[in-house]
Amino acid sequence: MTSDWYTPVVSGVLFPFHERLKGHDTVQRLRALERSQWWTRERIAGLQRERLKQFLTRVSANVPYYRAVFERLGLDASAELETLPLLTKQLIRDNLEDLKSETAGVLTPYNTGGSTGEPLQFFMGKARKSHDVAAKWRATRWWGVDIGDPELVVWGSPVELGAQDRVCELRDRVFRTKLVSAFEMSEERLDELVRTIQRMRPRMLFGYPSSLALIAEHSRERGFDLSDAGVEVAFVTAEQLFEHQEEAIRQAFSCRVANGYGGRDFGFAAHECPEGGLHLSAEDILVEIVDRDGGVLPVGDEGEIVVTHLATSDFPFIRYRTGDVGVLSERACACGRGLPLLEALRGRTTDFIVAADGTVMHALALIYAIRDVPGVRNFKIVQEDLHHTRVLLVAETGFSDSKTREIENGLSQRLGSGVRITIERVDEIPTTRAGKHRYVESRVDVRARGVGARAPASSTPTP
Repeated sequence: MTSDWYTPVVSGVLFPFHERLKGHDTVQRLRALERSQWWTRERIAGLQRERLKQFLTRVSANVPYYRAVFERLGLDASAELETLPLLTKQLIRDNLEDLKSETAGVLTPYNTGGSTGEPLQFFMGKARKSHDVAAKWRATRWWGVDIGDPELVVWGSPVELGAQDRVCELRDRVFRTKLVSAFEMSEERLDELVRTIQRMRPRMLFGYPSSLALIAEHSRERGFDLSDAGVEVAFVTAEQLFEHQEEAIRQAFSCRVANGYGGRDFGFAAHECPEGGLHLSAEDILVEIVDRDGGVLPVGDEGEIVVTHLATSDFPFIRYRTGDVGVLSERACACGRGLPLLEALRGRTTDFIVAADGTVMHALALIYAIRDVPGVRNFKIVQEDLHHTRVLLVAETGFSDSKTREIENGLSQRLGSGVRITIERVDEIPTTRAGKHRYVESRVDVRARGVGARAPASSTPTP
């Protein structure tokens, strides 16, 4: 399927005009990114070093917080990145005004959804917005779709959903984008979403893996055929993508699934190409992998993802602790792009579980113990402490006591026989404030114990 005549009008005329009106240089950034993606990895690394020095020069001179940091540590703009301190959500909260550049123009306030229990306010300038939109635009084109192709967005951000006034609705209609809420997913609402997809025939979907998988599973259960609804690709992000979710989306819509990694706070950092490589947007985003003490780990080792966004000099994100766990790769992607790769995403540190004996394991070790039990519709695992784990369970009518015991036994085998397992039958599991669904939440300090000590062989999500 190819784009119709209207798509080039949007991507080549209307959307660029829209970005110019907003004072963004998105189109210029896109053109540069589409050239540099084919550079060698060494040339991209050279660009990173050059841009990092320019970035640190501006930040050390114009941002009060970092001016004080550089003076205290006796550093200048030629400093190695790892000599700078890590940035945390709490440091941003404590220094919100001092993190604003004295030369910044208009800054737009943003908030994260707080899915980890730690909502964060920060600010964004036009350069950051231009890069983020251009990087996403570039990745969209990798899959043969473009701005202006019909798109259904299933999202839960209060920022987007609260901005749907008449002007925004008109803009979305012109750009053929429809935004629907991921907050309400009742049976009636899911029926409505299926009808919307059949009527709209979007070439691309964009949303949380859990939301798109829920629509896919609902359509299968109700006997709705969405395989000919025109969907070419489903872009998923903001949650860990599990294999069963990818398979459900792929089968229901007869489409490809493209994973992405990022956050509202630190940017859309990595995008999957059709060859399966999860490419970092390395022209503006630097990624380090650190251990629990903040020490930089070599490529190939698993640890926490730390991000420096080089387009954030108006409100800098330098060595920002994301709370996510991943692995960098040295391999080259078959697509030929020189952009470095994230080899694996393991989820957030809160997506890891600690057994009673102190062993750290990936959440999938528990998820698989519940997901495959017949009659389970939805669930959430909450590890309260090392000795107590709760399961919120939505099950079909007639779910037997023997199946409940099967879940209890499966969790006990993984967590330890002395751990108390409490299963609570509920009608619905609420999403987070951002509309996401978290299968596992650990209230044990996993970071203090290290992460990735043990994970089942199939725990790595398909990138």
